Amino acid sequence: MARADRLFRLLDALRRLPNPVTAAQLARETEVSERTLYRDIDALRAGGALIDGEAGYGYRLTEDPALPPQNLTRLELEALVLGLAELRHLGDHELARAGEMALAKITATLPEDRAHQAAHAVLSSYRMTPRPAAQIDLSIIREAAWSERALELSYTDRDGRESQRKVWPLGLVYFEREQALLAWCCLRADYRMFIIARIRAIAPLEESFRPRRVAMLRDYTARLRGRHPPAQPKPQ
Repeated sequence: MARADRLFRLLDALRRLPNPVTAAQLARETEVSERTLYRDIDALRAGGALIDGEAGYGYRLTEDPALPPQNLTRLELEALVLGLAELRHLGDHELARAGEMALAKITATLPEDRAHQAAHAVLSSYRMTPRPAAQIDLSIIREAAWSERALELSYTDRDGRESQRKVWPLGLVYFEREQALLAWCCLRADYRMFIIARIRAIAPLEESFRPRRVAMLRDYTARLRGRHPPAQPKPQ
């Protein structure tokens, strides 16, 4: 691993792991020996990172040179912590992990009293019945939507009929009990909502529909909002 990549991973670990974090933990996260880790901590300190602690005690990142300082009120912090905590209940582990990393980065830029408040927020989020995790890789859908490339789906509709669909992915929606893909279905030549739990397999295609995604998503969501009553649209 290149040294720059290793130092970046070390900074990330210092941001998100509970403080103080031991040298052994940091070495495992960055996949280096503890001897190399100590040299990397010295390198970060030389670059402007304020890292408290020492070998045998643990380390804490108290000032991060890579991120500008944040001036958030306590209520803004509560809202941020609660909103990111909601990601744990969406059944999308990668997204939940990204939320944890984002919160760690933000917390690293806060004054010490605000960082303490973020770590011990008054508000919390809990679900008695968490949504089941998706059985397909949702990152494939996200990447295809951003790059505006078609996907091939193996899909089972609400009546149990199986079909192969080529779709243009427009976005993901997280409902209370399920996730859905909003897309243009090339088979039906119309907008469709595909329930994630019914997608059996998914594969990216080379076909591009750039630069139409934003306009199509705006059109589709406008249609959904215009329905009366404003209930969840009937899925495929």
